[in-house]
Amino acid sequence: MEVFPKIKRMGEGAILVEFEPEITPEILAKVLKLKKFLQKKLAKQKVEVTNTYNSLLIYYVSSIENAYNEIHGLFEEFSGANIEEIIESKLFHIPVCYSDVFALDLDEISRVKKLAKEEIIRLHSSVDYLVYFTGFLPGFLYLGGLPQVLHFSRRDHPRPQVQKGAVGIGEKQTGIYPQTSPGGWNIIGNSPVKLFDLAADKPCPISAGDRLRFYQVDLEEHQRISELVERGEFRIKSEKL
Repeated sequence: MEVFPKIKRMGEGAILVEFEPEITPEILAKVLKLKKFLQKKLAKQKVEVTNTYNSLLIYYVSSIENAYNEIHGLFEEFSGANIEEIIESKLFHIPVCYSDVFALDLDEISRVKKLAKEEIIRLHSSVDYLVYFTGFLPGFLYLGGLPQVLHFSRRDHPRPQVQKGAVGIGEKQTGIYPQTSPGGWNIIGNSPVKLFDLAADKPCPISAGDRLRFYQVDLEEHQRISELVERGEFRIKSEKL
């Protein structure tokens, strides 16, 4: 029987901490608590700690020869102590226009699933999604919680160009393309919000552990929000959880 978490070297400058190979809110909570703990303990060192669904990668600028033993020691401290790390999270409300202008694959999903487009939209915007991590592109959020009835395979032939803000479904997940890029997810709408801004104090306002809820807007409202975003006058609505 495998014992988790596992700690191992990743090349010359990084250490990987792996938890159980599952995608669940409970394992993400463990990952984020350890991430917060390590960031505090290693605050004076030049390190970067990033997470996925069930692992942490710790990047070091210098050699990891001594760091490997240090991480083992810190993990033993974390495991043996009665630590109740509070993960501060928010619920973000994200506007999405599901108009046919943007929803390139909604008809196909409707046909295959034998669901009315209105029902797909209702289901897609009826739940709170958990943000597991960001990746693929800066600001691309990996979200968990898509209703099972909406699970849909990625496209056999990815598009060479997917519009910025495109909202898509890929297998068990949904997400927003933060910039124009190639992509193979099924596009069902578009969000006018900006999910990554290099000039901002916090380039990506949404972090792992946060939650996200979509709400439907029409084409006119999508255009209005787009104009506010361009002028830097739009703020994503959020509340503390």
